[in-house]
Amino acid sequence: MIRPAMIAKASEQQLDEHEIRVLVETWLKASKEKDLDTLLSLLADDVVFMVPGKEPFGKQAFAEMNRAMKDVQIEGKSDIQEIRVLGDWAWMRTFLTVKFTPPGGATTTSSGYVLTVLQRNADYRWVIARDANLLVPTEQKSPSAAQAT
Repeated sequence: MIRPAMIAKASEQQLDEHEIRVLVETWLKASKEKDLDTLLSLLADDVVFMVPGKEPFGKQAFAEMNRAMKDVQIEGKSDIQEIRVLGDWAWMRTFLTVKFTPPGGATTTSSGYVLTVLQRNADYRWVIARDANLLVPTEQKSPSAAQAT
């Protein structure tokens, strides 16, 4: 038997999942447009990023790395595999592909799985709290090869 409380919970779950998917779309768009303010607004103040070969880092280091890559074109594609919401916390497993093109340089592509932990902030918006990114280089194209395709 389906109870009204179960329907309300399912609807809330769908809304949360939708909001998290919008966060991912917003992240990808802001990355492409070099909109650091938007990217930072999607992060918890105590966010921790974990990537291969580096010590975990937080929001300030993320901002510094982003500024250092200001001239690099970034285009990402996220395939969300799974989202689970547990109250004010959620986690998401995605397969992410990101293309990086420095000015006049070759495009490099990295891809891999990402496990992201999100939390609802004081404004009741989802933000990224932890991000374990397992991207590795997958291919390289020269600018002339990229134009030919």
